[in-house]
Amino acid sequence: MFEIGRELKRLLGAERATPFADGLTGGDASLLELLDLKLLIQEGRAADVAAGRIGAKDKPRRRLEAARVWREAARRSGDAAALRKAAATAEAAAAGVDAQRRPDAWARARCEQGFCALVGAELFGDQGLNAAAEVAFREARASARGGLASPLADVGLAAVQARQELGLGDAEAAQAAAARFSAPIAALDALSRRVSAARALAAEARLLRADLLCGWGARLKDEALLKAAVDDAATAARRLNAAYEPLTWARAEMMRGQALTLWGEVIGDVDALAAGATALTTSLEHVTRDHSPLDWARTQVALAQSLQALGEACADERAFEQAVTCYDRANLVLKDAATPLRGVAAGARALCLARCAELTGDLAVLDAAEAAMKTELANLPARRDPVGWALAQVHLARLYEARVDITGKDRGERAAALTALEAALDVFAEQGLHAMSVIAGDALERLRAGPTRAPRTAV
Repeated sequence: MFEIGRELKRLLGAERATPFADGLTGGDASLLELLDLKLLIQEGRAADVAAGRIGAKDKPRRRLEAARVWREAARRSGDAAALRKAAATAEAAAAGVDAQRRPDAWARARCEQGFCALVGAELFGDQGLNAAAEVAFREARASARGGLASPLADVGLAAVQARQELGLGDAEAAQAAAARFSAPIAALDALSRRVSAARALAAEARLLRADLLCGWGARLKDEALLKAAVDDAATAARRLNAAYEPLTWARAEMMRGQALTLWGEVIGDVDALAAGATALTTSLEHVTRDHSPLDWARTQVALAQSLQALGEACADERAFEQAVTCYDRANLVLKDAATPLRGVAAGARALCLARCAELTGDLAVLDAAEAAMKTELANLPARRDPVGWALAQVHLARLYEARVDITGKDRGERAAALTALEAALDVFAEQGLHAMSVIAGDALERLRAGPTRAPRTAV
């Protein structure tokens, strides 16, 4: 497989890679996509050996490429040790370069350190890493004279600034944040004609922007922002080859499905929800749990959310049951991960079970959901992820409310739900999350108004 890939690159005149000769890829970073996680870790070790040889030429460059392998291993697995190794190797690469004589090489190493910090912030919810990434990207941008370093630093800075504004800005701020990606993406597209790595980097930049647009659009319930995210992800997928870039293509298709689901929820279009579920199912056909555990888990969660939205739109308990199955599959990976996605999946799973209980009147399902939600809350650090903790409180309150609605009896569940919602509302107010505050506030008003006369059929 790998020989075929290299031969095609030679025949098509692609740029010839010259990094470490050890490992399965022979230094061709584009072939990393074809390696599963175990082989990727072996490739990282081979890269370390190649960079550590006494007679190795251009050690900083070899260390930089080893850092990329370890960063990709950390992104796929959520392994903090692999991410620390990537950051340390990138730091060693920067230390080995004379910034005055080789400014672009030094800037590439600093960009790698910045991207390691961005991955850490996403995986572990540590916002301090975003600040560290911003410092690295600013230094890289000041040093870069051209090549890949300049657009990469610009993409990193745009991502950091957008993350900082995500919970505060309005639709105008979101559009301005998205516009900051346009120039570096265009630069990467132009470079892709002579630098083979630039095409994949341009796709990564588009996916990063689409992810941020999904966050803005979901918070603001903005149709235009979500449609822009759909278009960005579709463009990224269209420019990739699923046969030779299966993982990035699958991630692009997953992002498109996720954006379609959010867009369909906002405009109330069941066809868009179904299209999102179809895209996510297609994505799962191209990524396996062994190949990239976290990407597989993210896609399972996104598919579950799409099925959940379809269940709400059609009041179909089977859709909720299928969503619970997807959440359970994702938990096979997430149960051992420290990522905030674990809390999101646990809360959403509890809501699916609550809706199943409401539609079927089965209290045993509700008992299981409450037990699982309390266990998740006990393991969720409120200080590290206050928003995730507050969302879990809202989900637990929703379970209490569902029990009161189904049984028509209040054995303290209403008071417990009010306490949970008040705690969540305080966090949402502190974080400036208006949309979340509205959801919690509406639930508070509903509970204070007293029991409903008939069981509800929608959340």
